[in-house]
Amino acid sequence: MIIGGQALLLYGEPRLTKDIDITLGVDINHLDKILEIVKKLKFSILPKDVEKFVAETSVLPVKDPETDMRIDFIFSWTPFEKEAIKRAKRIKIDDFYLNYISAEDLIIQKLISNRPRDIEDVKSILLKQKKLDEKYIRTWLEIFSKTLDMDFLKMWEELKGFYSIKST
Repeated sequence: MIIGGQALLLYGEPRLTKDIDITLGVDINHLDKILEIVKKLKFSILPKDVEKFVAETSVLPVKDPETDMRIDFIFSWTPFEKEAIKRAKRIKIDDFYLNYISAEDLIIQKLISNRPRDIEDVKSILLKQKKLDEKYIRTWLEIFSKTLDMDFLKMWEELKGFYSIKST
């Protein structure tokens, strides 16, 4: 499932992004299978100690030598990630179908990352998306607020207060 800046192109204001973030829907126990695929695609593996890097970050960064584009394969196994993958939007681009994270799940991911650029991205999504499943967003933000000891619900309320959002 495509997440991050590439997904933002669907739901918010376009911005320059230098990579593609793909959530895999498998945990790091599948690293060998993913490495096989990466080698077949002739991508360059960026970390020198792949196993250590993936164990520490849950990310396998590679580069497509043909386009010079970086691709981050993100290993995922949490209940939120599993649910986000189930809710992915299938989008046709040219002759291909790609799974993109939903606008709601992208908002949740960006809020919990809590980086200034991600907060700006959430504002951008709120400007473009007038119908969101706010109950779904609030449910996950409440869980993350308890788990990470940060008031993501308050952040959400403050952000959406500036925009006209209709709950679905």
